Amino acid sequence: MAITMSPSAVRHVKGFLESRGKGGGLRLGVKTSGCSGLAYVLEVFDEVDKNDEVFDIEGIKIAVDRKSLIYLDGTELDYVREGLNEGFKFKNPNEKNSCGCGESFSV
Repeated sequence: MAITMSPSAVRHVKGFLESRGKGGGLRLGVKTSGCSGLAYVLEVFDEVDKNDEVFDIEGIKIAVDRKSLIYLDGTELDYVREGLNEGFKFKNPNEKNSCGCGESFSV
């Protein structure tokens, strides 16, 4: 099982964690939400939970709880700028459908 990050995401996260001055890395997960069923959760963590799988990507720790990992296996976390908007984009090979607003997905 694997999670990857694009070079753009690595640069953005490293810069953010350095400016924050603390934080163990990013926690990536899913929760039940939206019209398609699941939504991505992305937050900074300070400590790894005992139920986390941890991936080290160029010095960045990505923690994923085991329940979410079955939905996220193979996902690449990207950071994109499109016009005036910028943010994280999830390239998930398990995703079958997503809602029109892009806030939720199904597998």
